[in-house]
Amino acid sequence: MKLGPAGEKTAARALQRSGYRILVRNFRCPAGEVDLIALDGDTIVFVEVKARRSDRAADPEVNVTRQKRRQVTRAAQYYLMQHGLQNRPCRFDVVAVVLPGEGEPQVEHFVDAFEATSR
Repeated sequence: MKLGPAGEKTAARALQRSGYRILVRNFRCPAGEVDLIALDGDTIVFVEVKARRSDRAADPEVNVTRQKRRQVTRAAQYYLMQHGLQNRPCRFDVVAVVLPGEGEPQVEHFVDAFEATSR
């Protein structure tokens, strides 16, 4: 399995173990994409997953650039409007996944990792 899909699958399992309900995987729309959309209680959580093979490289959560935050924000707004959920609480999380060749995956969840942005 490729790194991206494997990281997303690992992140989804970790979120489910923490009590989240996965609503959508790989949400795509004209505004962009969101790796995972989940429910944490009543809060809709838009999750950017960053995966890598080694923990020696730069932290994957650092790779959520301003441009990526803007794109995820636009896709989240599209999803909320499409489903009539504009008044629901929501937030943006990042899940960093390290998938070494051998051994257990490492998952780090950054809750409320960034604010919605249009810039």
